[in-house]
Amino acid sequence: MGVPSNFGAELRRLRLAAGMTLQELARVVNYSKGHLSKIERGSKRPTVSLARQCAVLFGAEDQLFRAADSPAANLKGGGRLSVARRDAIATGVGSLLGMGIAGGGPSSHGEGVALPTIAVFRDQFQHMRRLGQSISPAVLLPALRAQTATVTGLATASTGSARTGLLVIAARFAEYTGWMSQEAGDEAAALRWTAEAVGLAQAGGDARLADYALVRQALVTMYNGAAQETIALAQQAQRSALPPRIRGLAAQREAQGHALAGDEDACRRGLEQARALLAKAETDDSETPVLGPTHLADPAAMVTGWCLYELGRPREAAEVLDTECRRIPSHALRTRTRYGLRRALAHAASGEIELSCAVARDLLTYMEIVPSATVRTDVRRLDRELSRFRTQPAVRELQPALVRALHAS
Repeated sequence: MGVPSNFGAELRRLRLAAGMTLQELARVVNYSKGHLSKIERGSKRPTVSLARQCAVLFGAEDQLFRAADSPAANLKGGGRLSVARRDAIATGVGSLLGMGIAGGGPSSHGEGVALPTIAVFRDQFQHMRRLGQSISPAVLLPALRAQTATVTGLATASTGSARTGLLVIAARFAEYTGWMSQEAGDEAAALRWTAEAVGLAQAGGDARLADYALVRQALVTMYNGAAQETIALAQQAQRSALPPRIRGLAAQREAQGHALAGDEDACRRGLEQARALLAKAETDDSETPVLGPTHLADPAAMVTGWCLYELGRPREAAEVLDTECRRIPSHALRTRTRYGLRRALAHAASGEIELSCAVARDLLTYMEIVPSATVRTDVRRLDRELSRFRTQPAVRELQPALVRALHAS
């Protein structure tokens, strides 16, 4: 069959509507930019596999599959897109979006969207968080925005428990989009997406995310060095009616604010409260995706090391961070870089220059893979800390990597 002329045009329209460049789409679907450009211009025929990936990514099964180069009967079943789990996993980012509405589901989204669909979107959210540990936020953001829109659209067309569940998942996608926006250095977008997440969660009957949003906002103020704003926001998120995890994360953020302000007693009280609340939260068996960091074996201990550095106790900080950083999973590059550079800072401030440089060396390489505007704050601090020892061989060897990390984007 000849390639329908509207496939490329429709793909381009959907891509631009999602705010995605051709290069970004190429990275997501693992095709070259030149190949996709030819498809959009209509000079090359899309494969069924590529059509599936694009349809799932943009949540536009009908539009793109009507335009694809194979009979609709080969691509659809029961009026729905049929995507095998093996094929869906193979497509990468955005690949699981179609799975829950595969073959033979209800013909309308009311009570309509089957509960397995919600479970699939929940799994996809966890998949996206794992991807966020190992790729640039700039690469991930277009797919996150598209997925948030897709789940929100499905929720809008649904009713009852399906609508509620989808809204809550959409809120999680929006909240994570906010975090990746902050990692990309766009604080305004981070706050906008966090507000969007709150609205979606409230529409889905989940008021907890509104309070967690305060914790997220406090993260923005913390990285800006605004101690009192950080403390005030974190305190607002510690109402007794909230789940222990949110209160525990808020207590940690308040402790970090007190550390910035140099109030050691208040900081230690906050850390103790956080430890108790997070220990209690471990018994929570909710199926809702976990809020906050998921790659720390002992979040309270790690944040203790973080705070000790701010409080002018770098040796104590280094001891804690040495232990906790070794417990971060090897695949969690973003988390390893974030806390590992804080560890390097602590060693540098303790006068252990060669050890600091050794710790930082691999982490700065990771910055080229997973650039982070927030982590770059500590890269600048490390650069200033080591500048006093420019003549030492270890510092001279590290300098090119520091420069590259400071300009990674």
